[in-house]
Amino acid sequence: MAEHWDVVVVGAGTAGCPLAARLADAGRTVLLLEAGEHHPDPADVPEELRDAGTLRAAVPGHPANWDLPGLLPGGRTVRVPRGRAAGGSSAVNAGYFVRPTPADAAGWAAAGNDLWAWHRLLPTLRRLESDREFGDRPGHGADGPMPVTRTGGGVCLAEAFAAAAEELELPAEPDKNAGGAPGYGPLPRNVVDGVRISTAEAYLAPRRGHPGLTVRGSVRVLRVLVERGRAVGVRTTAGDVRADEVVLSAGAVASAHLLLLSGVGPAAALRSAGIDVLVDAPGVGRNCSDHPLVYLPFVPLPGTTAAPGRAPLDGVLHLTSSGAEVPGDLEVLPWLAPFAQVMTGEAAPEGEAVEIGVGLQRTVGVGRLVLADGDPERPPVVEYGHLAEAADRRRMREGVRAAATLLRTRALAAVGSPGGGPTGPVPADDGALDAWIRERLTTAVHLSGTARMGPDGDQGAVVDQWLRVRGIDGLRVADTAVLPRVPSRGPAATAVLVGERAAELMTSEN
Repeated sequence: MAEHWDVVVVGAGTAGCPLAARLADAGRTVLLLEAGEHHPDPADVPEELRDAGTLRAAVPGHPANWDLPGLLPGGRTVRVPRGRAAGGSSAVNAGYFVRPTPADAAGWAAAGNDLWAWHRLLPTLRRLESDREFGDRPGHGADGPMPVTRTGGGVCLAEAFAAAAEELELPAEPDKNAGGAPGYGPLPRNVVDGVRISTAEAYLAPRRGHPGLTVRGSVRVLRVLVERGRAVGVRTTAGDVRADEVVLSAGAVASAHLLLLSGVGPAAALRSAGIDVLVDAPGVGRNCSDHPLVYLPFVPLPGTTAAPGRAPLDGVLHLTSSGAEVPGDLEVLPWLAPFAQVMTGEAAPEGEAVEIGVGLQRTVGVGRLVLADGDPERPPVVEYGHLAEAADRRRMREGVRAAATLLRTRALAAVGSPGGGPTGPVPADDGALDAWIRERLTTAVHLSGTARMGPDGDQGAVVDQWLRVRGIDGLRVADTAVLPRVPSRGPAATAVLVGERAAELMTSEN
């Protein structure tokens, strides 16, 4: 790889594909590098990456899953699946495609990033989508690369959840991407006729043969090459690549890891790992955020769940906890089939419970990403700060109790019954409920903020709002690592937004 490029983008994931595609459209010569496999022809994409009815590619050991280590408070470990294929996590996830909220953008702007205010992001959000139901409505797009669809119902359990929300007189939210008041409504997904449309299919496939865009799969980047304070390329498993500019779009874990391996990060941590310090950047890997998650079981009656091949998600409920910083800080996401079926695609035995996810979408607590050592083959460890703060525990209790109330409605009693645990009845004692939550706590795998943006003078900010890494010219980060806080919805749509917005910012400078 002796060639020289205008831009090398590291990571053909949820943000990297739109970034590389838009830069190529703008006349840049772009090399997009992906550690996993790249299938230029959508017809060659493995079935488990296309089948949106399952999460078969997210199981441990699958070659399209990095399967990273995570650590919860108290020392319990969790697995952190991340996409390792063109399309990144958008090629292996459940297809949840909900925009960030106006309150999310207001928070990013208030942190000193006015280029990320809602009124600046909305045109980009419109341009990136093709909304099949609301594309003709104000604030939406009808001809963008990412399809947005909602399931048409037909699953008894899904209809019962919608009726349960109505029974409790919860607000209806028919368009989760309208930025309105939170409530219950259909889940937008980047899925068409049961096929998961990853960013690789949406952005790369239409540009096959584009003279300005080259995509190479199965190439792992080891570090950024820096000469006299400027990024000049990357070192890869296939040799060195030279470029005028380097953009890390490898995801909140891998982008931060590459910064650390390249000598950009907390100086003491770098030295202890045997890495020469180029820039003492204390914010790399620090104060990152995610969504704490617990599951409540519900045992459905035979014939009420989604059959194999049907969408396992339909509606989602957003609620606002007492004293919440932003509206809709609690999420209740009912799965319509047992996880054994979702993970394998094979029908689960009758009587097996489905899981009702309860997520805390805005936390006080933060986590950190730390190096195992200086070996690029060893992944970093994500140390989650989930529910370490009393305020977060209180709000999570509210979410669990709200979900338990939903499961005890007449509408859901007609199709099943709550499983074990606090759903029947919820412990009145907060301490007992905290213990139950702690035993079942996991993460939604929505890590953000490992290299966050911020203004000059913000010691924790790694990049500025143009996404330029401070202290190294010609180097940027463009994925959810740059977000000051995790969005209060699942971050897939936000990651696409970051890739699109990064391309806008890069091309507007010239």
